Amino acid sequence: MNIQKFNILSSELLFIELEKCCGSSNWIKQIIAQRPYNNIEKVHQISDETWNNLEDNDYLEAFTHHPQIGDIESMQKKFASTANWAENEQKGSNQASLEVLSALKTANQEYLSKFGFIFIVCATGKSAQQMLDLLKQRMPNDKETELKIAATEQNKITHLRIDKLLNKNNEKTMSPITTHILDTAKGCPASNIAVTLEYLNNGNWQSIANDTTDADGRIMNWMENTINSGEYRITFDTNSYHQGEGFFPSVCINFTIDNPDQHYHVPLLLSPFSYSTYRGS
Repeated sequence: MNIQKFNILSSELLFIELEKCCGSSNWIKQIIAQRPYNNIEKVHQISDETWNNLEDNDYLEAFTHHPQIGDIESMQKKFASTANWAENEQKGSNQASLEVLSALKTANQEYLSKFGFIFIVCATGKSAQQMLDLLKQRMPNDKETELKIAATEQNKITHLRIDKLLNKNNEKTMSPITTHILDTAKGCPASNIAVTLEYLNNGNWQSIANDTTDADGRIMNWMENTINSGEYRITFDTNSYHQGEGFFPSVCINFTIDNPDQHYHVPLLLSPFSYSTYRGS
């Protein structure tokens, strides 16, 4: 949303949206009470002022709205409303080794047992190993010190999510991997087809993006602007598009990325009984 919608949205609906940024109910109520805002910078300013004057219980409430670092299953279930944001923020754990992920899980449990709240860190741009190292560095802290550090990390996350909520700069950035589908039998774009993008991680396929083709048959903004080299695959749900009358119930395209800094466009030329693809621009 933009700042105008932010100012006029009902308090009930805005509460739900702000809860994705920070789970402290007192923080949310005070942000809502300060409306209207002239710009996003003012929202950030009031957010800081509000956060710095909250109580420890408010911080602890906010922490409960986060999954543990690397807990993908929890993101998808209990924290479904922020799963995409959290998964992108924790992208550094996606390509971690099983050994590091196992160590991170164990350390998370030890941290929770000692402090009574989960390990909070602004994970954006950090690898799983870096997060594990930070967790170990903070383990010797006393509870009061650690609560302050965790609150500071939560505040960083809040600011990042405010930017996402308010679509800072009001721009959409093209994903590094994009696709479109052309129905060659009808000579028109194929819209409303579900598409899944996966990455081969340690021998297992891991879903990293899901979307549906738009009216132009395109998916251009379905993931963050960061990818790794390696093997990927895109799966198109062609059965629903052909209403069960096509020869291929799904189409799966595997491809390899050698240079993550480049853009990869992987189109699908589709008919009920054939398909083809190529690397586009």
